[in-house]
Amino acid sequence: MSDAGESRSERLPLVHPPAAVGADECAPRVAGVLLAAGTSSRFGDANKLLATYEGTPLVRRAAETLVEAGLAPLVAVVGYQHDRVTAALSGLPFTVVENPQYDEGQATSVRRGVEALDPDVDAVVFALGDMPAVAPESVRALVDVYRTESWTALAAACEGERGNPVLFDRRHFDALADVSGDRGGRRILTAGTGSALVETGDAGVRRDVDTRADLDRFG
Repeated sequence: MSDAGESRSERLPLVHPPAAVGADECAPRVAGVLLAAGTSSRFGDANKLLATYEGTPLVRRAAETLVEAGLAPLVAVVGYQHDRVTAALSGLPFTVVENPQYDEGQATSVRRGVEALDPDVDAVVFALGDMPAVAPESVRALVDVYRTESWTALAAACEGERGNPVLFDRRHFDALADVSGDRGGRRILTAGTGSALVETGDAGVRRDVDTRADLDRFG
């Protein structure tokens, strides 16, 4: 899920959300997992997830996007300063799970997120806690394309460039639980024949916060 923005070299198909998606009582159940366990090593002494953008902690803004997109159930994976990050999510409908291995890479949080999902979930959207500008409509675009039953792994894109969040069908859950390091599910996304980029037109899907300078540019 990390390394947003290497899409053109990956040669994934670029698709657009369908013009309209009608109500469907049998629609797939798509969960949301917020990855919010990292150490913010490039941000300095502070925890970047708790830094504020427009008066709200970054991690809460990212979480609110998943809520507004209508995903359910919702899981937040926390690790570094887990008590403070959990407090920043107070009042939101998330199940919070702790990842004691957070310093071993993002893949450990992906694994914890997958393990926390209900058995009847059909797919999951993974979002990053340091991406406060993703629009809820971009998350819904992933779900709408997934509902066409043409793809099993999808990443949000802007102007053809890969970003986040990403969506995986449950057939990938076992593989996601086996990934390692900081690449998250990128290898699964780029290697699969059922993978595609979803054009959102949303620059927020490619804007994360790693340093204080990144945050300043949001202003």
